[in-house]
Amino acid sequence: MSEKSVEFFFDFGSPTAYLAYTQLPDIAKNADAQLVYRPMLLGGVFKATGNTSPAAVAAKGRWMNTDLPRWAKRYCVPFNFNPNFPINTLTLMRGAVGMQMHQPQEFERYIKTVFKAMWVLPRNLGDVSELEGVLSEAGFDTAAFTAMVGDSAVKAQLVANTEEAVSRGVFGAPTCFVDGHIFFCQDRLDFVHEALA
Repeated sequence: MSEKSVEFFFDFGSPTAYLAYTQLPDIAKNADAQLVYRPMLLGGVFKATGNTSPAAVAAKGRWMNTDLPRWAKRYCVPFNFNPNFPINTLTLMRGAVGMQMHQPQEFERYIKTVFKAMWVLPRNLGDVSELEGVLSEAGFDTAAFTAMVGDSAVKAQLVANTEEAVSRGVFGAPTCFVDGHIFFCQDRLDFVHEALA
């Protein structure tokens, strides 16, 4: 396996993280590099760094409503802004960490399911019953999922991931690292590709 890698710090609640997610697997594959998924809690990052969601700034929110579809068109990927945004992603991100810890063979299927439900379909994943419906439709055991996201070790690992992200300079999502260099947002993926090359 190649020693090259790109770390991808993400939160499902970020539409730009979704866009980055659609591109990074091919970028890593073409560079013979490993893509390392690092789930974190964006709300925790914002709190620790004093940052805030772009949607909290009216002018920036209006701009993003135009910019996001523009990038989706460039990437040739489906995108629909979620009318329930912002959504509390605590359970979703604990799910990502839990899958990495306990069901790594299901992790990529889980993140594909959640990103699609959040930014393509789109579904209100902040509603427990709707989240359970999405997971059930995708073939996940919802009872096992509920137990997993309630596990203290899973909760602690998400906190640790988030604290590590902040300690390394992360202030938002998505954030990538290549050889210690930090690249923020999905419109910097050309630099990620260059760094891997």
